Amino acid sequence: MMSMLPRRRHQSTLRGAILALGCSLAAVLAATAAEQPPIGNKGLKASKTQALDLGSEIAGMENRQLRFRMLTIDPGGYIGVHSHKDRPAAVYFLQGEDTVTSANGEVKVFKPGDVTMEGREATHWHRNDGKEPVIFVTVDILHQK
Repeated sequence: MMSMLPRRRHQSTLRGAILALGCSLAAVLAATAAEQPPIGNKGLKASKTQALDLGSEIAGMENRQLRFRMLTIDPGGYIGVHSHKDRPAAVYFLQGEDTVTSANGEVKVFKPGDVTMEGREATHWHRNDGKEPVIFVTVDILHQK
């Protein structure tokens, strides 16, 4: 019983400090827990996909395609962790709010009208936390291995 008294006092002090800052203990603990990236996709649809073989268009671009896709992520859905190491991309957001978390933990929320470019350093995943589908257009250069 004696050994639990200091621990309870510490927990009570911590809770008091957190509440004084206007936060809940659950929110602080959730924020400090490392988010695990999802593997695979859930609620993802690709439409209007078109591709152009760049090998026949530009010297030195053999086995590469210029690819256009419209992607939709349903509410609660995600695109699992992936790298753009060999696949640069340009993205234009049309609908919803797309939460993109980078491998380094940086989180960005993209909204309609936002544009982003993804180069070889980008490793991230997408998540739709909203109530409407996220829709965006992506154009990338795909290496056909």
